Amino acid sequence: MTVLVFTILVSIGSFLAGLLGALTGLGGGVVLVPLLALLFKVDIRYAMGASLVSVIATSSGAAAAYVREGYSNIRIGMFLEIATTVGAIIGALLVQRVSASVIAIIFGIMLLYSAFVSAQQKADHLATSSDRFATALRMNGNYPVENGRREYAVTNVPAGFGLMFGAGTLSGLLGIGSGAVKVLAMDQAMRIPFKVSTTTSNFMIGVTAAASAGVYLRHGYIDPALAMPVMLGVLAGSLVGTRVLVRANVRVLRYVFAAVILALGVEMIYNGITGRL
Repeated sequence: MTVLVFTILVSIGSFLAGLLGALTGLGGGVVLVPLLALLFKVDIRYAMGASLVSVIATSSGAAAAYVREGYSNIRIGMFLEIATTVGAIIGALLVQRVSASVIAIIFGIMLLYSAFVSAQQKADHLATSSDRFATALRMNGNYPVENGRREYAVTNVPAGFGLMFGAGTLSGLLGIGSGAVKVLAMDQAMRIPFKVSTTTSNFMIGVTAAASAGVYLRHGYIDPALAMPVMLGVLAGSLVGTRVLVRANVRVLRYVFAAVILALGVEMIYNGITGRL
């Protein structure tokens, strides 16, 4: 395969990964890394490095729109980013000390969890009152609804902070935004409305990825020749996905996405156990 053909195929695959990620809200990294590692036989660490670069690009574009529209909670995002950034740096530092097979197995488990999260129906379980941490940090807020703006309270801040550290560690170790874990922390633990959780997570994943990308760059795991077509493909797919999402049947899309990453997860675990990665 020539370099030109490889670049074109990687760009197409990255576009599809970005499209699926945008349609489901879980980001393209969960598809992109196994796609590069399994289909294109890219070293998994270089695949994760390219994925981190694409996460930074796509998060930066979408986050600005969500902040402008009033969905993202900046105070929550900046506070929780302390935990995710520390976790991301620790996770990135572990990459050289963990074998590719172990990373593949962990990634496969993460894919299975993401498939489960993607297939679930999302319903808000809002907090009736905020805890003292949320009150002191003024985390309570509001977001746009059809008839104006709806107020919400934030609770279980320490639990959410702890989960964010785990999300950041996974992000650094696996080269993904770990949006599924971040949304789980805010939606289920802190009882934040789902739309606020997903948009705030999108705002956060770029910062998390940037923290670990620096470590990947230092270790030489970011190859510009691979990262560039990946970034452009994922960014284009994400932009198209946000437009398609308005007219698409989201429930069907979530089931399709869950089936795809379920298959990828099983394949990653199998290849990790057999030492093929």
